[in-house]
Amino acid sequence: MVGLPELTMAGTLTADPELRFTQSGVAVANFTVACNPRTLNRQTGQWEDGDATFLRCTIWREAAEHVAESLKRGQRVIVVGQLRQRSYEHEGQKRTTYELDVTEVGPSLKWATAEVRKAVRTGGAADPGAWGTPPAPASVPAGVGAGNGGFADEPPF
Repeated sequence: MVGLPELTMAGTLTADPELRFTQSGVAVANFTVACNPRTLNRQTGQWEDGDATFLRCTIWREAAEHVAESLKRGQRVIVVGQLRQRSYEHEGQKRTTYELDVTEVGPSLKWATAEVRKAVRTGGAADPGAWGTPPAPASVPAGVGAGNGGFADEPPF
């Protein structure tokens, strides 16, 4: 959306993403990312955690299904999205909350590794929302490639 501030944030998932579907069948996943500064106390030589910031995140459609399948509580993630402010009334008091409409999300590789698999559509044009697990990669001998001049897809290092 034009005009909303875009935010990139790294933090830890506080719970498994919650996957739900609207009445029209559109997938939506909600999750909370917590981040807090960690500083070294030079007097004690110990690491100390600062105050945590929690940001509620929402992602839609196929990406919501991918998030629910891929990410779990306690994992460090990187999220990108538009920051929204929402005001509401609770027990007579006006409150304001900030939420992130996520456009991109993935695991952080700072302290972990990940294996990425491309999601493939299992449905045809009549079912544009059908996704499935990709087939296992075929074994191709070195130097054999379709339309790549006989070069392997492997990097030379």
